[in-house]
Amino acid sequence: MKKLHLLLIKSFIRPFIVTFMIVMFVLLMLFLWKYIDDLIGKGFEWYVIMELMLYASATNVAMALPLSVLLSSIMTYGSLGENYELVAIKSAGISLTRAVAPMFIVVIILSVAAFFFSEYMLPKANLKYYSLLWDAREQKSANFLPEGVFSNSFPNYTIRVEKKDDDGQTLHDVTVYSKSTDNTPPFVLKSKTGKMYRSNDNRYLILEFQDGIRYEESPGGSTFNPDPRQKFTRWRFKYARYKLDLKGLAFNRTSESSFKSAFQMMDTKQLKDTMKQMQHLIDSSANLNLGFVRGYMKYYSIPAKPFTSTIKGYTKYNRGIMSDAMDAQKQAYLTSALSEARSIQDLLKQRSDRLDDFVKSFRSAFAQYQVKFTLSVSCLALFLIGAPMGAIIRKGGLGLPVVISVIFFLIFYIIKTIGEKAAHEGNLSGIAGAWISILVITPVGIFLSYKASTDSTLFDAESYKRFFEKLFSVFKKKQDLK
Repeated sequence: MKKLHLLLIKSFIRPFIVTFMIVMFVLLMLFLWKYIDDLIGKGFEWYVIMELMLYASATNVAMALPLSVLLSSIMTYGSLGENYELVAIKSAGISLTRAVAPMFIVVIILSVAAFFFSEYMLPKANLKYYSLLWDAREQKSANFLPEGVFSNSFPNYTIRVEKKDDDGQTLHDVTVYSKSTDNTPPFVLKSKTGKMYRSNDNRYLILEFQDGIRYEESPGGSTFNPDPRQKFTRWRFKYARYKLDLKGLAFNRTSESSFKSAFQMMDTKQLKDTMKQMQHLIDSSANLNLGFVRGYMKYYSIPAKPFTSTIKGYTKYNRGIMSDAMDAQKQAYLTSALSEARSIQDLLKQRSDRLDDFVKSFRSAFAQYQVKFTLSVSCLALFLIGAPMGAIIRKGGLGLPVVISVIFFLIFYIIKTIGEKAAHEGNLSGIAGAWISILVITPVGIFLSYKASTDSTLFDAESYKRFFEKLFSVFKKKQDLK
């Protein structure tokens, strides 16, 4: 490998790794900011949060990788231009196309790796991420007993805590309302102080009370006490202990099989199988519609007498089926006909809704199948913008290149999002919706590559200043001649 190629590759790899890590960190912070309310205060173990963040980082690669390629390519060639290294390369007889070629090969390798990641790793990461995020959002708060609120977190109990200490375990002025069960009658408990903590296996919440009173009403008429009147009992206690089950409040994982039907969790083979299945259901549903409607159709034998004349090859029918019917019979015929028409309409509506669901599923699967390939191609398309843009602006570092790359990436990402949404909704075909962003930015990249190869002053403020000064001078001369 030539030393020049090695220099260019080293100049690209270091900013690419740095920018990729920065973008991943920013996207991860956005994830935490979005779901912070669903994660904090629910008693998750630290490894659950770390696992969720790991899967979120894997799903963010599809956004972070193209942006990192764009930003690092602008920084690389901008830095080379700022340090006059591109001038030295061109003075040695090496064109910009040859200087970009080794970097283009590196980006192709990176794009191939991105495709394999999108094919094999991303579906599994999406499955893990969305299933774990669903369970985390469905998890109830670990603050089972908030201050000054009647909490119904536990079945058959309503508990109110007036105040809690800073440790979150010491309770003051506790009131417990217990509902009647098969084994125990209802009771009311009031305690001045108490304490709560989890059991060692995290299956129960232990409540310990001191200096309290328990009020209980129990039915009478037992074997040993034939008095049918209810009994009211009051106990004063120095210490009482209750164990509440956390089964419904513990963090339970949902089976991942419930999420596997989503298209984001499928690879290309599974998407192809899904499209074949949906196409088969669409064809069979369309073919069966006539068979379902035929059962509502009734055929009547019309006598030949009503046909009185033949005009120009067709028979004129003067008497209808209701001509000899009484008014009551006509009303019955009309009611029956309307009933049959409504039945056919309802049946066709149900069949049409079902067919629309099949078409929508096929459309979404086809759009997701196309998206599998756009990640790789988007890296190449954005590199075609980043490399010539860096050579034109001749600025390295994290200043102007960041601004320009963010602007281009926002345009690319907005078009990509709108196109994919339109493809899923059927407003665009799956191919057009998935590839429209790349079709828009690729001509821009080719134009910038041409401008960079011809040493264009596309972003030189002085050239624009001279152009407008010349334009104004010509305009002024015309005014003077008049």
